[in-house]
Amino acid sequence: MRNEESTGRGSVGARMGVALGVAIALAVIHPSAQAAPDGGAWTTETVAPGLQVRTGVIRHAQAKPSWTVTVQAPGSAPVGSRAWADGTAGKLRDAGFAPRVERVVWPSYADTPHGTMGWRVRVGSYGSSDEARSASQKITGDGFTAAAEWTGYDGQQPADRESVHVAVIDPTRFTGTVEGTHDESVADREKTSSVAARLRSLVAVNGGFFVTADADGVQGTMAGIGAYDGELESMAAGSRAALILADSGRHPRIADLTSTVTARAGTSTYAVEGINRVPGKVRNCGRPRATPTQRPRQDLTCAETDDLVKFTPRFRTTLPTGPGVQVVLDAAGRVVATGPRGGTVPAGGSVLQGIGAAGDWLTAHGRPGERIALKETVRDTAGRQVRLDSDDSIVSAAPTLVKNGRIAIDAATEGTLDPQDLTFGYAWSNVRQPRTMAGIDHRGRLILATVDGRRPGVSEGFTLEEAARFMRSLGAQQALNLDGGGSSAMAVRGRLANVPSDATGERAVGDTVQVLPSHRG
Repeated sequence: MRNEESTGRGSVGARMGVALGVAIALAVIHPSAQAAPDGGAWTTETVAPGLQVRTGVIRHAQAKPSWTVTVQAPGSAPVGSRAWADGTAGKLRDAGFAPRVERVVWPSYADTPHGTMGWRVRVGSYGSSDEARSASQKITGDGFTAAAEWTGYDGQQPADRESVHVAVIDPTRFTGTVEGTHDESVADREKTSSVAARLRSLVAVNGGFFVTADADGVQGTMAGIGAYDGELESMAAGSRAALILADSGRHPRIADLTSTVTARAGTSTYAVEGINRVPGKVRNCGRPRATPTQRPRQDLTCAETDDLVKFTPRFRTTLPTGPGVQVVLDAAGRVVATGPRGGTVPAGGSVLQGIGAAGDWLTAHGRPGERIALKETVRDTAGRQVRLDSDDSIVSAAPTLVKNGRIAIDAATEGTLDPQDLTFGYAWSNVRQPRTMAGIDHRGRLILATVDGRRPGVSEGFTLEEAARFMRSLGAQQALNLDGGGSSAMAVRGRLANVPSDATGERAVGDTVQVLPSHRG
């Protein structure tokens, strides 16, 4: 939602209050918003010393959303040129409709153009989706491409309601731990609340992006960097935002991370481009050998014809099969067997699968008894190495929202939109959606937040820019966007607290962030 009104200039905030133990504001994205939620005061729950959850509905008194019909621009773009918009509006008027032309501007991204993005054409203001769909059918029947839309999802005007949940964890007072986890297998999907109930966690939110379809790899495996209990279980999709939970969450930080893994056999080395994914398929792209792009590209599966992939003991399902070579390693890195791809990862061991030139390298160096050493390195954008101990975890997503206390959304760099192709990522980034966010304030407190969305008149969600302003209003000095949409979930004491947007209810996800008590049981 690239717009004029969503810039939030002059916005005000409602105080979180003394109950949170911090002086942070609940965001109000637009000047017209009211501080009080539906039904009165915000609710605050002290879940444990140093851990509190705040719940409410942000209301925007001046918002008047409705159903409308939007006419698509050429190439199914969300907006077009002024000449196209004026010409289309004229044709609609000639056909007996009453169109309006709306200017759409770029949000406050750090790496995109500013000012006018384009123009869109809309017809009517309807009280129900059925009315809008009926009007859309008439417009389509006259030769236009059109769709019924809820204007409350636009950033052009305030959303009327946004249901939010905010958890604040103070590591100086909270005696438990905060951990990223993919639970028992990195190849599984499970609901955030189910994992929370089994682990007896106090608060939990969904984590990063993951594979959701067999065509893109193994469902449940992460599409970005992930580390649990100090072990790297998936590699970065380029340089993207990540939540680092060091020392069991006592020292959280947010940084853009990259990862490299090198296999060495004697004096020969080869780059490993994946961990626990199907060779040749790179969800969200961002790897050096990937095509059609080596840059991060949200929800795109890139290809590699020369690919070396490591599988860890947490890949607890059948290994991918197909052309190429597989080498099985024991705990010391010694080659146990070489052959076709398939089977399972041995307990305590690992597996390397290679296709193309990587397969040739494995064939040449994967002789039984030989040793293949693997060196893994994670670095931030400053070049500093992120060393992983057994009580460290990493959960990643995209993009960065807040950096050093300032809104700094690098949406184009992290691949959630393309300024040169407005058909890519427009709705993902610029339309209000359910979101899950994480931030860290100046005192080192971890903020986990969700906003419900895709519920017209109940909770519309946030654009990326609104998510950034919300987290900044909560006091976040650093913040990132985690997985959202139907994946957004927060559980409190093992029970789902928010309302996920999928019609089937809470979605099974890849990894999660769990806030655990010091003693479970």
